[in-house]
Amino acid sequence: MPASSKALRGRMKSVQNTRKITRTMELVSASKLKRATDRVALARPYTNALAGVIADLVTPELVEQFPLLRQPAPPGKGGPTRAAVLVITSNRGLAGGFNSNLIKEGRRRVEALEAAGYQVDLHVAGKKAVGFFKYLGRAMATQRIDIGDKPTAEHASELVSGLITAFEAGALGVLEVVYAAFVSAVQTPATALVVLPVKPPAVKREGPRPDFILRPDAASILEQLLPLYVRNQVYRALVETAAGEHGARRTAMKNATDNAGEMLNLLRRTYNRARQAQITQEIAEIVGGSAALEG
Repeated sequence: MPASSKALRGRMKSVQNTRKITRTMELVSASKLKRATDRVALARPYTNALAGVIADLVTPELVEQFPLLRQPAPPGKGGPTRAAVLVITSNRGLAGGFNSNLIKEGRRRVEALEAAGYQVDLHVAGKKAVGFFKYLGRAMATQRIDIGDKPTAEHASELVSGLITAFEAGALGVLEVVYAAFVSAVQTPATALVVLPVKPPAVKREGPRPDFILRPDAASILEQLLPLYVRNQVYRALVETAAGEHGARRTAMKNATDNAGEMLNLLRRTYNRARQAQITQEIAEIVGGSAALEG
């Protein structure tokens, strides 16, 4: 068999093996995506209920009482000079532009806060972002690579508890979280969410506002709910990013599988043409030899 035909067969075998791998990864990501979207769906009702209670309890008087609700002055007007950005990515690649979009948004928010006069502390969760910022030589205040694609409320608390304390003490002016907002399996835009200071959510209600009986009082309840709300915002960012990762990887692996199939078809056609040309040449040589013997 000519060397070109052997090379084509080798390439076809290589593409077939690659297609098996990408197809398997696509199926694995589809399975993990279902569980990840279930976690997102379970987290959202709690988030909405918590936001609704805070919206009903907050009054202008209570805003001045709780540090987490206060809007600090800008750095140039006597406000805190430090800000924090938490960038969440995945630990693994092969997800298209998923991680690069998150890192790009994180860098954009850091630059915007620095332009506003802040000294920005960078907090990172995910191997991809940790590796990127290490490559740039950018200092990171904290870095976590142990959370993975099954985040818990404890992970969120560990990430944000120290930042809550710093904000309450007046050492931090703003905290932003960069994550992948899960809209659908194919739509997970990189999003920057201002977590601190807490902005009382606007909740649309149908009908009259509920008439609560508060025990002991609104201030005591908010004292417990506000830190919980901040931690819950970070937890929601973690679970939505995990779901977005699996959606992006499933899409990327499906595209890779489809491309491998198209390449395999092209290689087969090329191989068949080469094989047909070889057979034609062999027949011609046999006929020519036979005619020479008869002559």
